[in-house]
Amino acid sequence: MVRFENVPLLLGLVLVITLAGAPPTKAAGPVCRDAEKFSRASFPEGFLWGTATAAFQVEGAVDEGCRGPSMWDTFTKKYPHRCQNHNADVAVDFYHRYKEDIKLMKDLNTDAFRLSIAWPRIFPHGRMSKGISKQGVQFYHDLIDELLKNNITPLVTVFHWDTPQDLEDEYGGFLSGNIVKDFTEYANFTFHEYGHKVKNWITFNEPWVFSRAGYDVGKKAPGRCSPYIEEWGKYCEDGRSGFEAYQVSHNLLLSHAESVDAFRKCKQCAGGKIGIAHSPAWFEPADLEAVGGTIERLLDFILGWHLHPTTFGDYPQSMKDRIGHRLPKFTEAEKKKLKKSTDFVGMNYYTSSIVANMKEPNPKSPSWEMDSLVKYESKTVDGYKIGSKPAGGKLDVYSKGLRKLLKYIKENYEDPEILIAENGYGDDLGEYHNDLTHGTNDHNRKYYLQRHLLSLHEAICDDKVNVTGYFVWSLMDNFEWQDGYKSRFGLYYIDFQNNLTRHQKLSGKWYSEFLKPGFPTSKISKDEL
Repeated sequence: MVRFENVPLLLGLVLVITLAGAPPTKAAGPVCRDAEKFSRASFPEGFLWGTATAAFQVEGAVDEGCRGPSMWDTFTKKYPHRCQNHNADVAVDFYHRYKEDIKLMKDLNTDAFRLSIAWPRIFPHGRMSKGISKQGVQFYHDLIDELLKNNITPLVTVFHWDTPQDLEDEYGGFLSGNIVKDFTEYANFTFHEYGHKVKNWITFNEPWVFSRAGYDVGKKAPGRCSPYIEEWGKYCEDGRSGFEAYQVSHNLLLSHAESVDAFRKCKQCAGGKIGIAHSPAWFEPADLEAVGGTIERLLDFILGWHLHPTTFGDYPQSMKDRIGHRLPKFTEAEKKKLKKSTDFVGMNYYTSSIVANMKEPNPKSPSWEMDSLVKYESKTVDGYKIGSKPAGGKLDVYSKGLRKLLKYIKENYEDPEILIAENGYGDDLGEYHNDLTHGTNDHNRKYYLQRHLLSLHEAICDDKVNVTGYFVWSLMDNFEWQDGYKSRFGLYYIDFQNNLTRHQKLSGKWYSEFLKPGFPTSKISKDEL
């Protein structure tokens, strides 16, 4: 059993239950290095360690440098109650403070950073013919150069949900096949502009969330869904659940395929790698006796929806069987271009869930959930919850799910290279939201990282999953979409009442110590894993 210092009773008990009885983890063969203490030295040579952010969530400066409006600018202004009155012009001001924030990365001892390029900051109106912002282009040059100067490897996401509003107004953005040409033009521009400096690329972040949350349940921009959708349907002014999400993802996948084709033809991009950042959860059945193919089907609908086409060239058969004519079809030429169109699989992992088969699906009210035939449950039929959820925590904590997902991808998708592009713990501090002492004393986030890194270590060393990097979400507290600023995920606390000052949290201090070449002897002993 692993020992942690001063573990609160609840988390400590759950940690014991999670890890007790597990076989000892031993470094095997050439995969894992032999290290006396559990630290970065326990992982393969050359493993990337980093943090992550996204442009709309941190940059601010929405009216500077000729930046155009994005879909999220419109959404937050139209529905301020959904996004906790987000002040997009400020965000956490990464646009002006990136040099200061890169110093924070150095203090964490990280050697990589995942950022996204804001489409509206480069093409303010969505396409090159309508103008290029020289200031926007230069900002990302300056940011990337500063990272490289500090020996920090950039991992660049081309699209992290910020569709230019002009394209939304013109033809509905990703609802239209017109987006394929415009997106490919934009992606190709970024490859040629930065490809000689950046060798690690992600085309799309979390396509499942983008499509379903934006076009099926309506809780994220652009907020489209049918009126019968629970919770969010009353807010949606337009949309067609059970149809639009599939069309959006289809156009997204075609955009990805064309962009990857452009990337592989880009001479200065030679030696680079490109992939998609998926966002699966792991699932445990509510009823072991009646589970059937529930888990596999749900993983097809969440992960396979976008990973299956980019690996094998087409959608999973379970999706084609369930969705029927509502699921768009690829041509043979498109299948050929999609097949093996990634060099690695990006994976954003946060949580897992209990699931049960849907007993009475209603074909008159189509939705992604109805098609998957799965309902999320809080407990199993025997009353057991999945993992733990500390007070104020945003999501259930289940570190075993990370290892299980990694093994699932290895066994079902041809043993690809995998990057953990995001992994993190969010909390709502409630009445202590502006309490610096309370906010920086984040024991639960520290334990979350410890538990998930142990699970990751097991996946790499015992299961031989080819994972080559790990990025914590996030470097600092930021705008968490429909949760606004209430959800804090950062290793650095943002003092919103004091000039957005950054303060390292306990979790950041732990991560920094973990990433030092030698780890203090009072920490986790590898012999006790």
